Amino acid sequence: MELNPTVALEIATRSDPGRVRAHNEDSVLVNQALGLALLADGMGGYNAGEVASSMATTLLASGLVSAFTERGPGEREVGGRRSWARTALGREIASTNAVIHEAAVNQPAYSGMGSTVVAAVFHDNVVTVAHVGDSRLYRLRGSELVQLTRDHSLLQEQLDAGIITVEQARAAKNKNLLTRALGVDPVVEAEIREHDAQPGDVFLLCSDGLTDMLGDARIGATILEQGANPERCAARLVDLANDAGGRDNVTVVLVRVARAFPARRSWWARLFAWLR
Repeated sequence: MELNPTVALEIATRSDPGRVRAHNEDSVLVNQALGLALLADGMGGYNAGEVASSMATTLLASGLVSAFTERGPGEREVGGRRSWARTALGREIASTNAVIHEAAVNQPAYSGMGSTVVAAVFHDNVVTVAHVGDSRLYRLRGSELVQLTRDHSLLQEQLDAGIITVEQARAAKNKNLLTRALGVDPVVEAEIREHDAQPGDVFLLCSDGLTDMLGDARIGATILEQGANPERCAARLVDLANDAGGRDNVTVVLVRVARAFPARRSWWARLFAWLR
């Protein structure tokens, strides 16, 4: 049984259409009792982006709630090497992708719609992170901000291949050309990783409306200054993005780890671990 993340995590969300867009195509959903945070950035024709991102967060949350009712996210499987959270995220993202793709194919109003997604499940002093697209997750530990996800974008592939430099990437005009998104193809593979989560860490989930407006140094300095108060920090990040131009919808989720949240294991599980 997991220690309820409600007592260990402080979570704040903020979403804003920005200074240019008339509609907000971002969607965010948090279930603090499960230690779950979801953020999606939709794309498509009139209203289709809003539909896609809303479907992404709603369907994924529903599937994960059912999965974690079946088994705790920190339970191990596949010879003890993989958490149930990791398996459930992969399975539910695949299912969500199929539903969005079917809607995009069968309903003309939704033709071509899709969405990014970044999902974080906090359990047993770790965070399991899954993402598709260029919505990101960062971790601030001490004074160091680290991007824990890697964008699924043409720009990132060009960087990885050495075709362009980091400086050229900052000025590039094709930042939002994705190589992977929910709903675009019948099948999509989420990238899933696990990272330790320590008391004092602050995790940031965000859409590209934040990162296109603010560099990592500015984001890190803001979290370092305001991160002890996630609500105030989330509001400040959105305000800064809008002050810098607000060219896109901007959505953030701040998760501050206030205390450790280890799994509560039965006496026989502890004995088995000791004997090993």
